[in-house]
Amino acid sequence: MTILEVTQRDAVTHLTLNSPERLNALSDEMLAALQETLDQLAGDPTCRVVTIAGAGKAFCAGHDLRQMQAMRQNEDKGATAFADLFARCTNVMMRIQSMPQPVIAQVHGIATAAGCQLVATCDMAVAGQGTRFGVNGVNIGLFCSTPMVALSRNIVPKKAFEMLTTGDFISAERAEELGLINRVVAPEALAQETAALADQIAGKLGAAVKIGKRAFYEQLAMETAAAYTHTGAVMVENLSYNDTNEGMQAFIEKRPPDWKQ
Repeated sequence: MTILEVTQRDAVTHLTLNSPERLNALSDEMLAALQETLDQLAGDPTCRVVTIAGAGKAFCAGHDLRQMQAMRQNEDKGATAFADLFARCTNVMMRIQSMPQPVIAQVHGIATAAGCQLVATCDMAVAGQGTRFGVNGVNIGLFCSTPMVALSRNIVPKKAFEMLTTGDFISAERAEELGLINRVVAPEALAQETAALADQIAGKLGAAVKIGKRAFYEQLAMETAAAYTHTGAVMVENLSYNDTNEGMQAFIEKRPPDWKQ
């Protein structure tokens, strides 16, 4: 069985976390497969959008606790292995946001702890009704400190801190209200609605989406004045593209653009 299934449909690549018996936990094997695949896709010009889903009854239940408990048998009680695990997980999350392609989470069942972190890290997320989200490590005595990074950059701090300290789940509808996900759809329409969103984005000028995604995350880390200076320069660069010139002229002439990329 392949732990990470990869299927391509036109310009959209669909990844499926395929470890349903472990609720698609971010095990050592899953993290390695995600890192390798995302690195490959980042350099694939035929891929314009990536979607990530989970097999079975859940999207992702976070880290593999059995593997983590086994790490405690090391002489340092697992400290080195734990640090390495969180570093590797961070690399996967950072890779998602540094990829030129938008990444969309297709979420069902539950997304907990590092699984909720994965949803928060993706550029967009679509969830089925009945999906539950939580950063509930505190319930077992482990505060979700690394998932907190992505969560607190998606929703307002007080709501994020409440989730982190109570360990309570929130519904898909509440997750949408808070800004953790983009939309909630009927469970039977989840795959179709996610694909429709991916196709819509894949139909845009790839070079423009690529430069825009990079600038989006860069400007978030800047003060307002610096962000305007930076994004102004990005727009100047974007305007230099031949395909952007074609798109603007096509709009003026009320015709579809003839893009080359």
